[in-house]
Amino acid sequence: MKKYKRIFTIVIDSMGVGAAPDAAEYDDANTDTLGHLSKAVDAFHIPNMQKLGFANLHSIAHVDPIDHPVGYYTKMAETSCGKDTMTGHWELMGLKITTPFKTFTETGFPQSLLDELSERCGHKIVGNKSASGTEILDELGEHQMKTGDMIVYTSADSVLQICGHEETFGLDELYRCCAIARELTLRDEYKVGRVIARPYIGDSKGHFTRTSNRHDYALKPFGRTVLNELKDHQYDVISVGKINDIFDTEGITEAYKSKSSVHGMEQTIELMDKDFTGLCFVNLVDFDALWGHRRNPAGYAQEIEKFDQALGTVLDKMKEDDLLLITADHGNDPTYKGTDHTREMVPFVAYSPSMKGFGLLPYSETFASLGATIADNFEVALPSLGHSYLNDLV
Repeated sequence: MKKYKRIFTIVIDSMGVGAAPDAAEYDDANTDTLGHLSKAVDAFHIPNMQKLGFANLHSIAHVDPIDHPVGYYTKMAETSCGKDTMTGHWELMGLKITTPFKTFTETGFPQSLLDELSERCGHKIVGNKSASGTEILDELGEHQMKTGDMIVYTSADSVLQICGHEETFGLDELYRCCAIARELTLRDEYKVGRVIARPYIGDSKGHFTRTSNRHDYALKPFGRTVLNELKDHQYDVISVGKINDIFDTEGITEAYKSKSSVHGMEQTIELMDKDFTGLCFVNLVDFDALWGHRRNPAGYAQEIEKFDQALGTVLDKMKEDDLLLITADHGNDPTYKGTDHTREMVPFVAYSPSMKGFGLLPYSETFASLGATIADNFEVALPSLGHSYLNDLV
């Protein structure tokens, strides 16, 4: 018999808890997203995370460990090659990536790819560099509107992004070009995790705004995940935020897009009033996109404090047969050099009102132990990676 009727899994995107054992191989030795951002601010107030045991698990400036936390906790390392969003999430659900997705942060995309993309789409290409979405629009938005050229750019992640003005370029045309880009980047030499359509509105530099009509063209997971197992056994798999895009709809029964991490938590709190049996899988992306990549520890800390406030509501609404799991997909130390993700361990923090115990769980050498715990609860096939913590949650 399943122990919990509903499992709420929240991914605090990029909230690493210390350098992974192999971090030096990624030039990420001594990184620590949560620890370092807490030291970079004068105050840090996260009482609900403290209550669950985060400060018992990991040293956090301004936050003391407590004698009797209510949660169980440990750290998980990543066994896959890479430190991007898709690799982290796929491993959480049981897949090991042995060939990292391509990134073009330093070099831009190869001219051979751009030439074929331009010819197939019928547009000249401008940009071709790593940039933030606001920067690239300030630089090239007016040019794109006047000429019909296509803005192509990337980031620190494994992505190819295309910007098009909703009125002058058109959404349908933008989506058509992105579909072509996805087809081309399925080739091994160009293989990126996601192609992203980035529509925008506005009429001049400083006044451009990206719209909610973004669309991600992701790779499908190369094998079955815990999500597939749950769906195939008639369980609900509800995604909030980027989850549906990250898994390219595979194993998802119901999907909700989020406008922000705050909105994602509001959606999660609303879903707690829904009667379902299965998994609610949440990604909160602003920690990564707004603060980690932009190396802003103060903004990151404030975002965590907002999350902690909403977490209090989540804890209050939980039922006896609900389980909450909080984790991350990689690190993004906002005090570190560059703008890239960082190779870090991630938290596994578990809580249910029905638990009587608390404390440190055995360390996991793979993120997949989280997926194994979920699969074990719902009595579906466990992934080949990791081990279930279900029987430890007493």
